[in-house]
Amino acid sequence: MQEPIVPRKSDILELARKSGRISVDALAERFNVTPQTIRKDLNELSERGLLQRVHGGAVLSSGVANFGYEARRELAAEEKRRIGIKAAALIPDNCSLLINIGTTTEQVAAGLRGKHGVLAITNSINVVNILRGDPEIDVIVAGGIVRRADGGVVGETAVDFMRQFKVDFAIIGVSAIDEDGSLLDYDYREVKVAQAIIENARHTILVADSMKYERSAPVRIGHISQLGSFVTDRPPPKEIAQICVDSDTAIEIADVP
Repeated sequence: MQEPIVPRKSDILELARKSGRISVDALAERFNVTPQTIRKDLNELSERGLLQRVHGGAVLSSGVANFGYEARRELAAEEKRRIGIKAAALIPDNCSLLINIGTTTEQVAAGLRGKHGVLAITNSINVVNILRGDPEIDVIVAGGIVRRADGGVVGETAVDFMRQFKVDFAIIGVSAIDEDGSLLDYDYREVKVAQAIIENARHTILVADSMKYERSAPVRIGHISQLGSFVTDRPPPKEIAQICVDSDTAIEIADVP
């Protein structure tokens, strides 16, 4: 029988649920213990399958369930903002594009404001809210089931809707990138919409921060070799970089302030 989780470890888990990622140094300072004590706590929680160890800290164990929406918004927030600006710069005026659900794709939408003659089709209520006030961007939203957690529109109706279009660009986000180049997510319904978006765009742009290499998810969207561009915050691992070279997927690194 496993020993009960002591109060400090329970507090660590709660912090991980709220913020997505926790660091050894910050936890040591918060609980007034040594970094070695925190590392031991994190290792024990990881052995129980409650956390996943990463360099310098840990994230929630994420094999089958994603972080909460607010935690995802805070996770790598600055990196996502820079990725959004970089990806939006790849989108010209007078074009059409599909945008899927995600906290990073929302940052791309924010970067699109000020473009001219853009038609944006999305299954994200949050993207709609970001773009709807821009007089130069027409927005079309998919029909389907709206997820309360994050305003994503999913289901077969949304898939069929996306298949009506053939656009110039697609912007997609993912929850994890496997070392073999597989693009992964959690919700099968959301994945079906993302696949329809990829299939119906002439050039697909993946937007994902470097934490996505540290995570796992159970549902396969596709493969990075299917994409035209990959916008991220730092150079990817050599295995991913080589796949991109072999498949002519352009790697775009977001500018550091």
